Amino acid sequence: MTNIAVTTWSLEQTAPTDLLPASAPEGDVRIVRAEVPSPEFNRFLYASVGGDIRWTDRLGWTYARWREYLERPAVETWAAYDRGTPAGYIELEAQDDGVVEIVYFGLIPAFRGRRIGGHLLSYGTARAWDLADRWPGLAPTKRVWVHTCSEDGEHAMDNYQRRGFVLFDTKVEEEPALTAPGPWPGAFPA
Repeated sequence: MTNIAVTTWSLEQTAPTDLLPASAPEGDVRIVRAEVPSPEFNRFLYASVGGDIRWTDRLGWTYARWREYLERPAVETWAAYDRGTPAGYIELEAQDDGVVEIVYFGLIPAFRGRRIGGHLLSYGTARAWDLADRWPGLAPTKRVWVHTCSEDGEHAMDNYQRRGFVLFDTKVEEEPALTAPGPWPGAFPA
């Protein structure tokens, strides 16, 4: 198997005022928190959003592993819907000392390029900043961070920076060159 160099960028916001919200897209776009832990729904979002950009680390998770992760306190999934159809999601996870990570964020390919991503990232980042309001006993958020890489969508880095995230670390590592799995075989045109 051949390897490729993958650059990973880590970005952060250190105050709620760092957030530079995108305007809401036209049409019936809603963002809703998935309050009931649902391994089926989260796996659908993960595979559908990440299938063409080589998200593979969770594909082997069992149902029990998904459930265990989703039932952890202060893990939240916010899904964007375009006219009632799931369009993408943002997943938040509280960490120690008031830190919140945007663990996953993205859109299903058919919904990209329609101004939904900037809106979803803005909304989800705001929810990271007020996460402690929904989880009694959780420390108030002091920092929100995310990482993206050269294998992610072509507009990912620009979207994060336009929302006020600032680069704090860059790493380049050799990784196996994987074929994008898609959410199912043949899902993406060649």
